[in-house]
Amino acid sequence: MEELQADLVVVGSGPAGQKAAIQAAKLGKSVIVIERDAYLGGASLNSGTIPSKSLREAILDLTDFYKRSFYGTTSEIKKVSINDLNYRLNKVLEEQRAILQRQFDKNKIRVIHGSASFASSSRMTVTDNSGKISQNVQFDFCLISTGSKPRNPIHVPFDADKVLDSTRLLSIDHVPKTMLVLGGGIIGAEYASFFAALGTTVTVIDKRDHLLPLLDKEIGLHLQKALSEIGMKVLGNKEPEKITRVNDHVEVTFKDGTVETAEVMLYALGREANVDTLQIDKAGVSLDKRGYIPVNALFQTATPNIYAAGDVIGPPSLAATSMEQGRLAARHAFGAQTHHFPTFYPIGIYTIPEISSCGYTEEQLKELGFRYEIGRAYYYEIARNLIVGNDPGMFKILFHADTLEILGIHIIGRAATEVIHIGQVAMSFNARIDYFIDQVFNYPTYAEGYRIAALNGFNKIKHKK
Repeated sequence: MEELQADLVVVGSGPAGQKAAIQAAKLGKSVIVIERDAYLGGASLNSGTIPSKSLREAILDLTDFYKRSFYGTTSEIKKVSINDLNYRLNKVLEEQRAILQRQFDKNKIRVIHGSASFASSSRMTVTDNSGKISQNVQFDFCLISTGSKPRNPIHVPFDADKVLDSTRLLSIDHVPKTMLVLGGGIIGAEYASFFAALGTTVTVIDKRDHLLPLLDKEIGLHLQKALSEIGMKVLGNKEPEKITRVNDHVEVTFKDGTVETAEVMLYALGREANVDTLQIDKAGVSLDKRGYIPVNALFQTATPNIYAAGDVIGPPSLAATSMEQGRLAARHAFGAQTHHFPTFYPIGIYTIPEISSCGYTEEQLKELGFRYEIGRAYYYEIARNLIVGNDPGMFKILFHADTLEILGIHIIGRAATEVIHIGQVAMSFNARIDYFIDQVFNYPTYAEGYRIAALNGFNKIKHKK
């Protein structure tokens, strides 16, 4: 058995673990990363963010999705095989894995493949594939960044081809004709829109009455309308009672007595911390009632030398936020100058059409009693959108009716996750709505939407005065 010592041990090589490990190495510390899977990158790279977004891009490209608007909604969907999609997907994964390995090598970060478990708050054991303890690792600090896994109840009869979670879905061998998606959260909504774009008849079912309740409601309704136009159906206020595989299809019985059937079903009703084999109790760490590791504002657990970051600590559970959490945790552990996690950041949802937002929703402003006004720009007003395919979308800017300070930006439509950062930067400097009016934007671009929305909102204020 190998005896090792490190300043920092990182368990899990997803976004939080990667950035923590690299940051600690840049500070001159010895770092060991323990990864249970054969590949580096965690779920984000191997079964989550990168595969799903690569799949989305391949679907849009190979089906000529954006060309459809030029030829009407009756134009036939270009058929795409799973092999075509998998080729593109695997190409991206190979390159991303190689880049991550080079970064670790360059920063002299040692990677151990095996299953980690705590022996104490300063010692960890690593078990190899045969179940034998291969390493004992003594550490000063540890970051738990093992991510999350689908919350799969034992009564759901998961298999490899019909009853699927988001990880299993990536391995199916054909494009199904019909699909049920249980769960209208981010994962359910994204995959539902992907398969609808491929021509699958998709029905999303949720106990709430609409998709993605975290969104500004107007944006959510805009999304549902756009998805209905590519053949996706949403059934709200329904809870599953029984899921059964019947020969070559899946049957779901709901509490209201109704039954829905489809060729395949995606179960996307939540995730939970991935800590089953870690024995965190031996390090003085436990889970909260939601099933995540509680941390303070500096990402310390109840045991001060043990930190946790990323999906393992719960929402927002985004790759982007996880990266910053991991970096800040490493900086705090080793006494480097740091800051608290930002109070606002962009959220990107890669449905078709995509959505991105930053700041308050209209519902939150109403609840807080703000005097606000709204500026809107619809995608059909933007020349760039007409040039590349007239797809649905809108900019929605919320701003204070008196001070004109920007309070929230919500964008749905093509390039939303790219152009949101313009608004994010403006908000970070406490910009007013007239900031966008006074700027010159390249023409024709999607970014012009900011100016169109700002003029729309400002004119409402002007006319009131």
